[in-house]
Amino acid sequence: MSAAGGSGSRARATSRPAAAAWLLLALATAAAASALALPAAAGGFSCRPGSRPVLFNFGDSNSDTGGMAAAKGWHLTRPEGRAFFPRPTGRFCDGRLAIDFLCESLNISYLSPFLKALGSNYSNGANFAIAGAATQPRDVPFALHIQVQEFLYFRDRSLELIDQGLSGPIDAQGFQNALYMIDIGQNDVNALLSNLPYDQVIAKFPPILAEIKDAVQTLYSNGSLNFWIHGTGALGCLPQKLAIPRKNDSDLDQYGCLKTYNRAAVAFNAALGSLCDELSAQMKDATLVYTDLFPIKYGLVANHTKYGFDKPLMTCCGYGGPPYNYDFSKGCQSKDVAACEDGSKFVSWDGVHLTEAANAVVAKAILSSQYSKPSLKFDQFCRA
Repeated sequence: MSAAGGSGSRARATSRPAAAAWLLLALATAAAASALALPAAAGGFSCRPGSRPVLFNFGDSNSDTGGMAAAKGWHLTRPEGRAFFPRPTGRFCDGRLAIDFLCESLNISYLSPFLKALGSNYSNGANFAIAGAATQPRDVPFALHIQVQEFLYFRDRSLELIDQGLSGPIDAQGFQNALYMIDIGQNDVNALLSNLPYDQVIAKFPPILAEIKDAVQTLYSNGSLNFWIHGTGALGCLPQKLAIPRKNDSDLDQYGCLKTYNRAAVAFNAALGSLCDELSAQMKDATLVYTDLFPIKYGLVANHTKYGFDKPLMTCCGYGGPPYNYDFSKGCQSKDVAACEDGSKFVSWDGVHLTEAANAVVAKAILSSQYSKPSLKFDQFCRA
């Protein structure tokens, strides 16, 4: 990554958009500190009484449960997965991801990756998320558009099997009752910040949002009625970004995070939230919940002692030592990289992804509905 995206000189925007972004960041920070709930809204999920929960997920490495490992034939080794499974599962984490905890809340099995040929169970849905995925370019593996096309193939094949009198994992009612989750955009925003000044980054959000909009509308036009959309996290608190060489610390906030990256994340989430409002107004027979992950993930750093974290900005499985223990040339799977002894004391697992302990906090916040609009409970969707 280039250091340009995090430079202090580029953070000194004096335009109205920049001022607005600062206001948004202040509001998000306040939300992280006080955990104020958003107002509840009428309506609810479409789920036939007695139906088993079905969940389909689209996204990047934050919710990839093994898709990229299957696609690339990667043989990940410990310490990946050590905290729970206790073996590597293709997750970029020492244990469970936030989506795994969400599945537990519905009393369903963890989502199997769509691309995992052996040992998969699709009776409760499938995971199309792939590490490194973005919204653009839309026709490259495994962009959001491609993930949606994979889902349509999965759905058509499942219904075809049932029509032939064979066993399909999910029937037509199951697809209609299912909850469709989208958690993507982090890689898009990061890529922009690595190459462009802040104002130009903001100007390039519309095409990203257009792809998310297209994904939701495509799913809706094919019968999907329940949607759960996640905003991006506190990008400026990732050790990977903090380890980018900088001239000085003028772009760091009171918690040691990069203000420019976080301003962009807050601005992106504000735009995504507005898009979700627009889609909700258009799709009157559907339920769409938007959850802002920025205050949740920023709170992991700002309120780290509350959650028992000692090292909020330091990588557990990394190289180089303090302050960030992150080396761009040596990842968690490198031979000379050793993981920390106790991952539960760390927010960041590998400099980019959260530890299981941090994911548990994120999932609990999502389940609280305090950061969601409308503030529907996740497990109100459908429960086994």
